[in-house]
Amino acid sequence: MTNAVSLAQQASTGVSPGFRNRIINGGMTIDQRNAGASVTPTTANTTFSVDRWLCNASQASKYTVQQNAGSVTPPAGFVNYMGVTSSSAYSITSSDYFFLEQDIEGLNCGDLGWGNANAKTVTLSFWVYSSLTGTFGASLRNSSGGRSYPFSYTISAANTWEYKTVTIAGDTSGTWLTTNGIGIRLSYSIGSGSNWAGTAGAWNSDNDWTVSGAVSVVGTNGATWYITGVQLEVGSTATSFDTRSYGQELLLCQRYYTLIAKGANFYFVTAFFYNGSIFYGIMTLPVQMRTIPTSAISSGPGNYTLYYNSTSTNSDGLNVVYSTNQTICLQNTTGSGTSGEVGGLYTATASAFVAVQAEL
Repeated sequence: MTNAVSLAQQASTGVSPGFRNRIINGGMTIDQRNAGASVTPTTANTTFSVDRWLCNASQASKYTVQQNAGSVTPPAGFVNYMGVTSSSAYSITSSDYFFLEQDIEGLNCGDLGWGNANAKTVTLSFWVYSSLTGTFGASLRNSSGGRSYPFSYTISAANTWEYKTVTIAGDTSGTWLTTNGIGIRLSYSIGSGSNWAGTAGAWNSDNDWTVSGAVSVVGTNGATWYITGVQLEVGSTATSFDTRSYGQELLLCQRYYTLIAKGANFYFVTAFFYNGSIFYGIMTLPVQMRTIPTSAISSGPGNYTLYYNSTSTNSDGLNVVYSTNQTICLQNTTGSGTSGEVGGLYTATASAFVAVQAEL
């Protein structure tokens, strides 16, 4: 039964308790891509750590990101966190930027009414831990970067989990998407130059993701910065973290990235020969993705094995030849068999994976 607090909350905010937190994977529980392994961001701005968290960088190899980096004890009520470790003592220039970001789909925040006179106030809360102390910078921005709200938070004690809350009046100006595009960008800077720094605590028309004078994590070799329990909710008060079941959180993440198979000897699709050399496998994805997904398929000798009639052959060169936002068709043209034969596709090496993505 829904308790009285939840009912009161829903009445005051217009949001059901099931999606109070607009951040997906704020507890850093889901890590489909990396399974706890460390990643090093490049300048391509396509590196993801734990699900839904993009790692941005103007210079490659200046920091690493990992679920539960450093193996410290998370704050009470949490099992996981996302951790940054600086790889050098890099002196940032005015145009440099290093930050972690979650892009919130417009369909998940359109009710905030940002961009008009009825814009709702939101509160951001999170737990943070760093080897450094001082004033750090972060921001909320719209999809175009034409509106931003830089804000600061202070870490008072090194290597200690601290709880932070920031209340932000909704923006009454600018364009805020309410489609399946980017509605709100939440960015945490770990070192950004003056070109991207603004005055804390006010909306502006610049593309700012930090505040002037903020601590640069990448400026100290071996410095660490960890975060978990990130929550963005309607209202002027931070409430307890909106814990969802693992299954619910995974499905929310799979709208943007779905790992189909990873590792050796992983059967992932039933398929059939269209003719003697073209092999097709059709599969339904676990959840409707944000848009028609693109492939992110590993390749190389022996990465895939094609099984049919108890016979196996190498089956590299796997392609997505057709997809909707809920179905994909995989094609391979290196096998050989008889038209109409039915078999399946396996991953054949530890490095093999099959995934589709529809990230913002």
